[in-house]
Amino acid sequence: MLVVRLGSMGDILHALPAITALRKMHPAWKIGWAIEPQWRDLLTSEPADALLAAERGPVRPVVDAIHLVPAKAWGKKPFSGTTIDGVRALREELRAAQYDAVLDLQGSIRSAVVARLSGCRRIIGESAPRETPAKFLFTERVPTTGEHVIEQDLELASAIAGDLLSPVAPWLPVDAEAEDWCDELFELRSAVWNRKPVVLIHPGAGWGSKRWPAERYGALAGEFTQRGALVLVNAGPGERALAESVVGAANGLGTVIESSVAQLTALTRRVSLVIGGDTGPVHLACAVGTPVVGIYGPTDPRRNGPYGNRFTVLRNPDSRQDHTRRTQPEAGLLTIMPEAVMSAAMELLLAAHEGSSTNGWGQR
Repeated sequence: MLVVRLGSMGDILHALPAITALRKMHPAWKIGWAIEPQWRDLLTSEPADALLAAERGPVRPVVDAIHLVPAKAWGKKPFSGTTIDGVRALREELRAAQYDAVLDLQGSIRSAVVARLSGCRRIIGESAPRETPAKFLFTERVPTTGEHVIEQDLELASAIAGDLLSPVAPWLPVDAEAEDWCDELFELRSAVWNRKPVVLIHPGAGWGSKRWPAERYGALAGEFTQRGALVLVNAGPGERALAESVVGAANGLGTVIESSVAQLTALTRRVSLVIGGDTGPVHLACAVGTPVVGIYGPTDPRRNGPYGNRFTVLRNPDSRQDHTRRTQPEAGLLTIMPEAVMSAAMELLLAAHEGSSTNGWGQR
């Protein structure tokens, strides 16, 4: 079976519970995944020349083969020789794998075309995909009723063999080098040794309307530090200045962290709490079982918010659902103040301190 979910980080993490459940149900199945190169560390910590080998384990827990699809790069130069050669090579690679079913969890024209390249007779997708024309490339269209996208993906995965799949915590790879990187973070070692809470803040988001103001994250960083916590501020690709502005707003109380996907996964496993908006690293925290405070505005957390974990979502009920990539924060998002976020965060930290061990997977 081939899974097509090319990106992004949050979307791949939302797809992983369904495929993990399928793996647990059918351990002998051969499962491949077509994915954008920058997200491969969510599936494996192996070198590129090992991606097609069937060697599952801690470094590659869910899939047997990984097919890299630089679809965004191809889309920028669709008629170049490099793109045409790349598409042909992918077609040969997918057909050589001889998949007997393809599960399109993206629902776009691009992902449906990748599914078709496999030459498989069974191409399964949602009856109402994100991009409507994609459904005409599916051979099987599955109606979904789940409210959250994780539940919808479970319904689609269940259609492969008629299973009744339940939500499970996704399996993510363990990268030894990334673990060593975490061990070498002096401040993190010191915080763990002294039993200090470690708070990881993610100020970035895919577009401006989802981005809570940096100065408010800075207010949180300052308050947490004064209460004895270690505050780390994640700088995603191109977000170094944003992360530094958060630390600046906290008068230097906080540490900017730049990391790879594998390093971020290792770090997120170790921290006490994650705070951020609708962004991939927040969904990563849910995936590894770290408590989350989600700060939401134009996107609906009932569909793509935190799931299965100890979490609190703050969202103004008057926020307008809007996926337009606007540059300014959505009006409802701006009504959420640091005091409310701090209160939610302290409740989660207190629950963790009192020994609450359940993360909610399968209990929604």
